[in-house]
Amino acid sequence: MKRFLYICVILINVSAYAFCKGQNSVIRMVPANGATNVDIDTHLRLTMAEDVTIGQKGFISVYDKQTGRLVDRLDMSIPAGPTEPQPSNPLARYTPVPYQYKVQHVTNRNTKAGTPSGANAWDNSRYQLDIIGGFSDGFHFYPVITKGQQVTIYLHHNMLEYGHEYYVTIDKEVIEGFGGLKGKRGWTFKTKEKGPDERQRLLTVAADGTGDFSTLQGAMDFIPDSLATEADRYHVFVKNGDYEELVYFRNKRFVTIEGESLGGVLIHYRNNEVFNPHPADIKTNEMKGTFPSRRAAFAIDNCGDLILRNLTIRTDGKGQAEGLLVNGERNFFENVHIVGDGDALQANGSCYWLNCRIDGGGDTILGRGPSFFNHCLITSYGAFMWIRNTEENHGNVFVDCHFRGLTEYAELGRLPDNKGKNYPHAECVLLNCTLEGVPAYGWGVVDDGAKKATLLEFNSHDAEGKPIDTSKRNPQMRQLHPISDATLIGNYSDSHWVLGW
Repeated sequence: MKRFLYICVILINVSAYAFCKGQNSVIRMVPANGATNVDIDTHLRLTMAEDVTIGQKGFISVYDKQTGRLVDRLDMSIPAGPTEPQPSNPLARYTPVPYQYKVQHVTNRNTKAGTPSGANAWDNSRYQLDIIGGFSDGFHFYPVITKGQQVTIYLHHNMLEYGHEYYVTIDKEVIEGFGGLKGKRGWTFKTKEKGPDERQRLLTVAADGTGDFSTLQGAMDFIPDSLATEADRYHVFVKNGDYEELVYFRNKRFVTIEGESLGGVLIHYRNNEVFNPHPADIKTNEMKGTFPSRRAAFAIDNCGDLILRNLTIRTDGKGQAEGLLVNGERNFFENVHIVGDGDALQANGSCYWLNCRIDGGGDTILGRGPSFFNHCLITSYGAFMWIRNTEENHGNVFVDCHFRGLTEYAELGRLPDNKGKNYPHAECVLLNCTLEGVPAYGWGVVDDGAKKATLLEFNSHDAEGKPIDTSKRNPQMRQLHPISDATLIGNYSDSHWVLGW
């Protein structure tokens, strides 16, 4: 008994966070207690002695150490977000005027999360809510994510400032079996004195805190909106690492986001239409100018002239859960791996995709286009695409791409009448593509509302280069002739002709 008490005394002296038998304890903090030069977008991480179970009450609080002011607080009694679909609202309508993307500095520090940015009503449901990327309506989010002994705390965005010292308190109810952290000395850290030079055009993101920012979102928040010319371009270099964060930014132009390596940079989050639904009273994302969708793990909204390369984007959610959603013009993607569940990629606006991989569960590629896919690999368990372009622009064009179906249901696409409407100007063109596991009929259902859709195919072949038997194709899918359709084939092979840039 004396020996046990002696060991307890030693543990208490060694660490203010260690506890005797029956208590979980902290063995590592990031930022470390007393750390300096910390990024303002840092997550707070604990490594515990034992696997962690999170409670459903208590607070995680951050205070300014000098003034004692409460800077941010996470209330663990508030659920992260919905777990069931919201009821259908037959009175919901599209926004009566095109959604306005105002250039303004909206953050959690100056705006109440949930403030409507369009014609939608206030959402009074009680869930965690965070303004990300200037979207005042906010996103539901997980305040704490655990993996075994690891605890990652997600503060509300943009709450920490440069040149400030903070201390963190954690109520004992937050982590089961942990006595919590109290007082000004339990967990303190000081942020960097200032941000990057505004004239600097290269920003580094590093998950371990050794860059200009710890998150991609932090870097994108730093970059000014609506840069005027190519000469103003920012380059964001993302070091290899695991970036579990919900990414959303808007109104950005002339920005390059480049990962250190495709397999080494993973940006992911558990999100879907249930967790972050559209407003109950406003339909979303079916037509141009509608309310932005919030269901993707990574969303690029009203942006142009972006370049993304050498990184992996993945949703960890199920259902209607894009890995990547893009709204904008003249955006270029190279060597990007996109993983979704239902809809893996939604592309609304002109995009060029080079050497990309897209993995989805069905309706894998969605959107209004136009999109030009060059040497891309697309895998799907269900239909590869559901195209929704209007007569204003082209749809999806695939050149030298590889389609790999993972079930017998992996048809190239479908155009069913959708709640009484369809997409009569939908367009899909396959040129010199490899098809594996695609049913002989090729294209799935085409209902009456899409009988004028343009579905073209030329020189499809199997993995060994042998021509595909197209005799059983859906009659809507026309086979192009190498001589009589040479001009058409040439046009669709030209990204400038398809995209307009």
